[in-house]
Amino acid sequence: MSRELKDLNNDAADQEARDASFTPSTAPLSIGGHPPDAYDASQIQVLEGLEAVRKRPAMYIGSTGLDGLHHLVYEVVDNSVDEALVGFCDQVDVTVHSDNSITVVDNGRGIPVDIHERTGRPALEVVMTTLHAGGKFDNSAYKVSGGLHGVGLSVVNALAERLEVEIWRGGKRYQQQYERGKPTGDLEEVGKARRTGTRVTFVPDHEIFEDRTFSLDTLSNRLRELAFLNKGLRIRLADERINEAREFYYTGGIRSFVELLNENKTCVPLKPIHIEAQRDATVVEVAIQYNDGYSETVFSFANNINTHDGGTHLIGFRSALTRTINSYATSHDLLKNLKATLTGDDIREGLTAVISVKLPNPQFEGQTKARLNNPDMKGLVETIINEKLAEYLEENPAIGRQIIEKATEAARAREAARKAKELARRKGPLESDDLPGKLADCSEKNPALCEMYIVEGDSAGGSAKQGRDRRFQAILPLRGKILNTERARADKMLSSAQIRILISAIGAGIDPEFDIGRLRYHRIIIMTDADVDGEHIRTLLLTFFFRHLRQVVEGGHLYIAQPPLYKVKKGKVERYLKDDRAMEEFLLEAVADSLRVEGSNGGTAWTGQRLHGMMRKLITWQHCLRAMERRGRHPGVVVALVQLGGVPRGTLKDEDKARQLLDRLLVALMAQAERLGPAEGRVEWDEEQEECRIHLSFGSNGQGQRSVAVIDRGLIGSPEYRELETAAAALAGLGMPPFTVAAEGESTSVESWSDLLGKSMELAKKGLAVQRYKGLGEMNPEQLWRTTMNPETRTLLRVAVEDAVAAEQIFTTLMGDQVEPRRQFIERHATEVSSLDI
Repeated sequence: MSRELKDLNNDAADQEARDASFTPSTAPLSIGGHPPDAYDASQIQVLEGLEAVRKRPAMYIGSTGLDGLHHLVYEVVDNSVDEALVGFCDQVDVTVHSDNSITVVDNGRGIPVDIHERTGRPALEVVMTTLHAGGKFDNSAYKVSGGLHGVGLSVVNALAERLEVEIWRGGKRYQQQYERGKPTGDLEEVGKARRTGTRVTFVPDHEIFEDRTFSLDTLSNRLRELAFLNKGLRIRLADERINEAREFYYTGGIRSFVELLNENKTCVPLKPIHIEAQRDATVVEVAIQYNDGYSETVFSFANNINTHDGGTHLIGFRSALTRTINSYATSHDLLKNLKATLTGDDIREGLTAVISVKLPNPQFEGQTKARLNNPDMKGLVETIINEKLAEYLEENPAIGRQIIEKATEAARAREAARKAKELARRKGPLESDDLPGKLADCSEKNPALCEMYIVEGDSAGGSAKQGRDRRFQAILPLRGKILNTERARADKMLSSAQIRILISAIGAGIDPEFDIGRLRYHRIIIMTDADVDGEHIRTLLLTFFFRHLRQVVEGGHLYIAQPPLYKVKKGKVERYLKDDRAMEEFLLEAVADSLRVEGSNGGTAWTGQRLHGMMRKLITWQHCLRAMERRGRHPGVVVALVQLGGVPRGTLKDEDKARQLLDRLLVALMAQAERLGPAEGRVEWDEEQEECRIHLSFGSNGQGQRSVAVIDRGLIGSPEYRELETAAAALAGLGMPPFTVAAEGESTSVESWSDLLGKSMELAKKGLAVQRYKGLGEMNPEQLWRTTMNPETRTLLRVAVEDAVAAEQIFTTLMGDQVEPRRQFIERHATEVSSLDI
């Protein structure tokens, strides 16, 4: 039974007991040691500086979860984009480092560094440490901007464990560092600069954010949007954790955005309808195109901010679209064969549109700016769309006729879907309390405590029904593969018995009558086998939820079960391990329990938890070396550099010190001469960065291509290098190789740290019986409960739409009508297949 459910039931029982024995007290209630009538000035708190942000971070970034974490990046990037809006920036670089720190660099004007007259401090420091300080209040520095409240950078600074700003401005380079919003020193001029711009590097505070893992897809989604909304702006995103880089650059603006959304679809018109108009200081831009699908995809923006909840500009657009299309159809007598009238839903079927407005004084709901509230924007957008769209349709009657035909087909399908729903209600109600199909319901009536497993077939359903907790877990077996709803209109979809059963079990209806408040289970869990058929069924289900029950996904109610990948057994002891990382940790525990390690210089043998910690450092060592090798850094040189004690501070600023380091490195590399070949090097002064770069090359006596390695600030400043230095300091306690590894009377010698890790893992596996599971059918009901369904021990993946554009593309490619894009996708990713079921 869920711990959450236990706690609620216990709380309810305790509350009943308390209610039964409750007697009102006549004694005054003390609050914080103060009697109630002692409310005075001493109890009024004044939070100075950025304390309010750290005290209530959700007020400024929405939450302290992953949404709020990514919002920190958006705030910094939005300041760079505001420079682009006024014509001073055309490139922004965002880097996610391996320690989940973030660097944002732009080539704008650079944050001002001169002394602020009112405060007597540099303008940069004022911006970074003072709420509501910025250049976007009087519209003189920025006519249009996304940052309105002057809190963006200061909020990021307050919620950052460490933040560093570097400014290039007026031919000079400036730096200042902060910790949790407070400067650690004064703004310093550190050199000359041939460019202008700003670089901000920050580490989110672990005291504020429990999970500090940035999502590449989430960041890509936002940065891609910004590149579309600001044509000609180049945005580059690099993720050093996986050595992946993406670039977003679109000269077509939001027209290119719509074309990307409709990629691999048949569209009307072939090129998006583009509408752009300016009224006073407000600019309205819209791109519209219809595709052969049945879903509406509309994005709305205000001053580059994605207004996820819409607002007055979106309301004006939808109203104008419905009125203009209906007016055109009526005036040209295109509805004579249609008995029903065209509704907004009919006209928006298959619609892809992007609405972007830029206005001087936008009014948003809260700092996260999810909804635009300017009352005048509804009428302004409505007027512009009415005029411009009507003109376009009159000038392009063939396209107008095609749009009307699609809308009338949607109206007929809507009428057919209505009849299908009525028929379904007569056969077995879609929206009643009757149990649909083979649903085994739970006894709990509170939806917040209920969960439903969607399982594949009667066999898995039988095991799940026997293994579940009947109080709060429902089981819905589906027969075979459901309909591919990417290619089906509503009437065809509702004629599918499996789809109707699924809709009925969920209980919230289907668009346009969907009501999230009637959801019967707040956890809907897809549980399928790990084979090809199971993955296909899971994909079909995800397609259905993404296209027709999107609110279930966005509400965080859809999950994917995670059965264990391994069962390990030694003697009579069994353990289930969910993935390769869990297997690695299990083997480390086995190493700590059964192995002894000694270095060549004698000393105390390493065992138990000390050995476990050392092996963990060895794994970190290997992971960092691999990451640096993927980015072109030579592992042999990096190891030699770290083992020499690293690069002392200031070495790369002084040519003599750099040459001394090079000489020491060449001596160290001689020990590897047999493997690397003779090494040589030189020191080069970098004028732009004002520092030295050490170039090393080595090979086999000049035969063949020589390897090249470079030591620069990019190397020694990387998070991986810092981790390597930390790991090396800890690993020094092992002594020098060779190492002796002993286990159960057997001992062996190894020659390096890497060999030590490999041999230790090999010995840890001795005597283990490892079973790798493929599907649910290999588990009995008790095993299924213990590993996959018990809330105390299971792991669930929550389904979320982190990159809406990428999700739109992948569903269209894999589940749509076009065969060629799907074939190209398979060919492009064929080498990435980890398991193949033939």
